[in-house]
Amino acid sequence: MLEARRLVKRYAGSRVVDDVSFVVRPGEVLGYLGPNGSGKSTTVQMLTGLVEPSEGHVFFEDRLITADLVGFRRRLGYVPEEPHLYPFLSGREHLELIGRLRELPARLLDERITALLDLLGLGDAAQQSISGYSKGMRQKVLIAGALLHDPDVVIFDEPESGLDVTAALVVRHLIRILAERGKAVIYSSHVLEAVEKVCGRVIVLRRGKVVADDSVTALRALRSHTSLEDVFAELVRHEDPERTARSIADVVAHG
Repeated sequence: MLEARRLVKRYAGSRVVDDVSFVVRPGEVLGYLGPNGSGKSTTVQMLTGLVEPSEGHVFFEDRLITADLVGFRRRLGYVPEEPHLYPFLSGREHLELIGRLRELPARLLDERITALLDLLGLGDAAQQSISGYSKGMRQKVLIAGALLHDPDVVIFDEPESGLDVTAALVVRHLIRILAERGKAVIYSSHVLEAVEKVCGRVIVLRRGKVVADDSVTALRALRSHTSLEDVFAELVRHEDPERTARSIADVVAHG
């Protein structure tokens, strides 16, 4: 069980995350939604221990993650929003580095790397430098690295970024299967269709505050909408997207 308890993060005196609390349990997929600047990625960084909260705490199995951050990270898989990888390494070398840091046995590590690269369609590029990888290929390396050590908690921050349709569908099925196998999964994304299909529960963030926390079905019923996209629009949007789009088209058409 991973718990965020009254998390606050301030930058330059401004609260980018404001009193956020939730729990994600084994077997659960929690969707974490919000527009750009809502505090989603900052929350994720606090959950992983990469950023220290200004207030509040993160607990794993009822223990502060800061009490044993190294131990917590051994049980955490994290796919960050930005693919920061060593460009001079090959895909295989990058995963070997991660596996050694996780202290996986050499034979098991080699078997898992080979299988994951093949399944993700990177087998032929395994020995190539990451500097020559496309964005989608880099994203696949991040996903493989996050799962390599069979973590108990998996946090995906925009995991479909750069992926083609087939690979994105694989990721959606993978998230569901991970939960079925007892993993606690957090799925932070702008892709509302994916969130609606894979998440049992959704938290919506606006300007750092939680404005909704319920199942997708309950949110749709409560707001009398047929899709999560409509619910999201009602909760976080203040401008009319169609009017904005029309104005942009008018500007470029008329100068």
